Amino acid sequence: MWFVFAVLAATCFGLRGILYHWTSQRPIDRNLMLLGVYISGTVITLASNVVFQQPWTIEALLGFFLGLFSFIANASMYKGYAVGKASIIALFTGLPPLVVVILAYILWREALSTWQFTAFFIVLVGLLLIKYSQDLKLNQLKGIQWGILTMLFFGFTDTTVKLATLSGASTFPALTVMFATGAVLFGLSWALGNAKANKARHEAAAAVETGLTERAGSWTVKKTLGVGMGVGITNAAGMILIFPAFRDGITGIVSAIVAMNVVFVILYARFYLKEAWNRREVTGLILAFIGILILRVAS
Repeated sequence: MWFVFAVLAATCFGLRGILYHWTSQRPIDRNLMLLGVYISGTVITLASNVVFQQPWTIEALLGFFLGLFSFIANASMYKGYAVGKASIIALFTGLPPLVVVILAYILWREALSTWQFTAFFIVLVGLLLIKYSQDLKLNQLKGIQWGILTMLFFGFTDTTVKLATLSGASTFPALTVMFATGAVLFGLSWALGNAKANKARHEAAAAVETGLTERAGSWTVKKTLGVGMGVGITNAAGMILIFPAFRDGITGIVSAIVAMNVVFVILYARFYLKEAWNRREVTGLILAFIGILILRVAS
């Protein structure tokens, strides 16, 4: 059953990725939008726990680290896209399963069977082929530090989910703490960004005029938060599904399956945005699906 939960979680995160891409093309404050995502997650998981009455234990505080790691990963990813080459950051977002496999072995001696390792390797190669850009050059590594942080902290997030399940933390309390932590951190980031922008606008009349022009074309706070909360439904659903997947499945394998969410973004880009596929991307998709099939048989 864990395999089904992992695939469903990948589907939810794939939808989230599509919505992230869609919002990135709009005049939107990303910190404010992500604040909406985490507020939505807090409300959904808190309301769910009112219904299911899962116990609040000390282990639920692991959600704080989930929120912290998730915040750093998302912030690093967006910073990387802002200052570096997008293909470099995209490449690293496909690598967290490698971090998870290493950490799972160190922490819990969780090794993979021959078939599982083969499938994991095939999926990872497929993801890298999908993510890798042919125009990536060694002399274009600006922003690589943000890519490394993205890879590490998404990997830490997955590993902490596994740790939470092993410690007996209930799903909804832990996720409520996670989303509340993320909401506070993104809220502070948005507030600090606003304060800096306001200070810059008051320093010169030209800055005021520029700021007003930019704000006129931007979404309102209410609209941005509302869209973020809508996107947050897919994120919350994915996190709720990922808990039982990690609880019963092999950590590295679950992480690799969930990383397959990129396939949904690729399909969206191909059929909705009408982007052309090259041979490398088609090969990567085929390999990733072959790896998933082997995982299904080997599980």
